[in-house]
Amino acid sequence: AAAAAGGSGLMVLVLADNRDQRQRQLVFDIHERLVQDLDVRQLDELSGEHARAEVMRAAAAVLDEVQPLRGAAKEEVLGAVVNEVLGFGPLQPLLDDVDVSEVMVNGPTEVYCERAGVLYETSAHFRDAAHIRRIADRIVSPLGRRLDEASPMVDARLPDGSRVNIVIPPVAVNSPTITIRKFRAGGFGVEELIRFGSLTQEVAAFLEAAVVSKVNIVISGGTGSGKTTLLNALSSFLPEDERIVTIEDPVELQLRQRHVVTLEARPPGTDGKGEVSQRDLVRNTLRMRPDRIVLGEVRGAEAFDMMQAMNTGHEGSITTVHSNTPRDAVSRIENMIMMAGFELPIRAIREQIASALHLVVQAARMTDGSRRVTQVTEVTGLEGDVVSLQDIFTFVHRGTDANGKLMGALEATGVRPNMADRFIQYGMGDPWTPIFAGKGASGW
Repeated sequence: AAAAAGGSGLMVLVLADNRDQRQRQLVFDIHERLVQDLDVRQLDELSGEHARAEVMRAAAAVLDEVQPLRGAAKEEVLGAVVNEVLGFGPLQPLLDDVDVSEVMVNGPTEVYCERAGVLYETSAHFRDAAHIRRIADRIVSPLGRRLDEASPMVDARLPDGSRVNIVIPPVAVNSPTITIRKFRAGGFGVEELIRFGSLTQEVAAFLEAAVVSKVNIVISGGTGSGKTTLLNALSSFLPEDERIVTIEDPVELQLRQRHVVTLEARPPGTDGKGEVSQRDLVRNTLRMRPDRIVLGEVRGAEAFDMMQAMNTGHEGSITTVHSNTPRDAVSRIENMIMMAGFELPIRAIREQIASALHLVVQAARMTDGSRRVTQVTEVTGLEGDVVSLQDIFTFVHRGTDANGKLMGALEATGVRPNMADRFIQYGMGDPWTPIFAGKGASGW
């Protein structure tokens, strides 16, 4: 009847869904048996491969007893059981997929992932909200964190460097939620960003000259715009013979220089004590004789200390901030200083920002999912009570191609930046003449 009504496709979907439900039930039943039969503490003492082999052997024995399967179906069930026992359950295949950059769990049947900047709903399902909670507890317990009514939110770093955020009821009303931003080992270099179209060759050369010449840089952008990726790429230009101190919450940067000290903020313990804030770390860093300070993201009162550091001999420092335009970035830093409770006139705050910041690099996630630098803007000083900005490069949109990909590139505005003389002093030459004469970046 369904076929006669043109519903054969719907029938196939129903059958497939029923099969998936039976498989999830089978995985659940085997997992429950293994929890009773296996010594989990003994598994912890085994290496990864040995533990996997032991779980696979035990799961295969139970599966043969409960519901004998063969071929791909058996391998699929056994793999799912191993993920339940040793991994993060239904999320493990997504975490193992190198093309997935972010995983989002909204509820038992609502699991999404991001690939190449585009969100997709996945076929991964949890049994129920309790299943999500069990995986959430497994994620946070090795990290020394807890999830309960008193601490319903956790923001932490997984052992592989991935960032995880978990929210449980009653704060998350319908279901526990899990968001994992995966860590990419090695990161993207400047050459890769140029190849992807995030940067042009001449803008990359400009930013290299800015880093080497100890220009203070703020990378601005919204969530998921590629700020940390860009910061990682720019860090490759930092000189090998300088002492670099990084401050993060959590650690994401992958600096390759030898003389690097990495500091990470720490949340309060279960007793509410022991917090080490980013501001504490910035203030301590000033006593560590840094040549450069790299602050992963400025979020609060540490903005004041970072501006002071940039103004007092720690030039060439780099940080990021959540904002949508270079002007918004300056305003946001100003607001963070004001909200920290410093009794300073607004003009004094703006004077400090104008003298501390030299360059704002704006990153954005475009409509096609790509991440691009859209503006490179110089801070030129204070005009009256306003921090003055001028664009050096801006993204020029030239439509979309047949595949829906955005076309366009960063182009020079024709303004010779004030910092060009600084580049010459640091031996970087004066590349501006060929840029603005339309000759591009050849010969830099």
